[in-house]
Amino acid sequence: MRPPPLLPPLSPLSLLSLLLLLGGRGAAAPPADSLSQLPAPRNPKVRLYNAEQVLSWEPVSLSNDTRPVVYQVQHKYRSSSTWYDLGDKGEVNCMNITTTECDFTRKGSSVFLRPELDTFLRVRAKVDDLVSPWLTVPSFRYCRNVTVGPPENIWVTPGEGSLIIRLSSPFDVRAFSATFLYYVHYWEKTGIQQVKGPFRSTSIVLNDLKPLREYCLQVKAQLVCEKGNISRPGHLSNVSCYKTAMDAATKLQQIIVIAVGLFLFLSMLAGACFFLVLKYRGLVKYWFHSPPSIPLQIEEYLKDPAQPILEALDKDSSPKDDAWDSVSVVSFPEKEQEDVLQSTLHQSPGPVQQPVG
Repeated sequence: MRPPPLLPPLSPLSLLSLLLLLGGRGAAAPPADSLSQLPAPRNPKVRLYNAEQVLSWEPVSLSNDTRPVVYQVQHKYRSSSTWYDLGDKGEVNCMNITTTECDFTRKGSSVFLRPELDTFLRVRAKVDDLVSPWLTVPSFRYCRNVTVGPPENIWVTPGEGSLIIRLSSPFDVRAFSATFLYYVHYWEKTGIQQVKGPFRSTSIVLNDLKPLREYCLQVKAQLVCEKGNISRPGHLSNVSCYKTAMDAATKLQQIIVIAVGLFLFLSMLAGACFFLVLKYRGLVKYWFHSPPSIPLQIEEYLKDPAQPILEALDKDSSPKDDAWDSVSVVSFPEKEQEDVLQSTLHQSPGPVQQPVG
């Protein structure tokens, strides 16, 4: 085996050029090592509550370095391999921010992240030319991982054996293809809980309830994303209790009962009064008997004895000639006439008129 050929000897100029080249490469290496010395953010958390979407992390601290640390956030979908800055469209600004959270909640009717797709987020720290490694957040899907709160502005109006419920959705879902379904958990104060639903309307009526009974209820909203056919149940609202009103049949029964009761009461009162009147008749007669009064003419005379009132009374009471419309002559036998005369003399001490013969 032949030995490898020996290299020709280098000239001094070539040797100096080689040393300069190696020295230049060695001088460029330290900046490359310094980039990896900036630590990455830690403990990322994604908050998805109703429409709120926020990524937060712990800050990066540098020892003996007062330069400000800024952060950069990017996102991508599972179906894509390209990362995009959260701030390319101007709706959300999470590029070179000094805070330790990125709020990418949709603004108005726009949707920044598609709720039906799996989303990845990553964040890194930057100090001037120094950058940290990327911290990648586990994927999430809004429709699958969001926490849906209870419905808002719940108003309940008691009806005739019913409860009328009006509410508003936990948040606006008109920006993406999603709807809410509502469920009502209700029970009588001492009864068993029941569930009615789903309802698509924000106006719900609970019928077939017992009148004049107290019912308690809670309402829950369920988010349904139509594109991914994903549903996410929400939290129940606070417990509230209401008393139902009377229905028409109960009102009629109440009116009849009141009328019958009033009639019986009046009848008993009248019977009691009649019994008392019979029992205390003399006392009642004494109470209601008017006291004796002096005739008006005598009262005027007593006030002024000089007035000739008594003479006027005597004139008014003077005897007048008797007047008859007809005169009948009655004849008796002689014996019967004597009996009649004797009987008349015994009964009347006044003058006796002789019968006409």
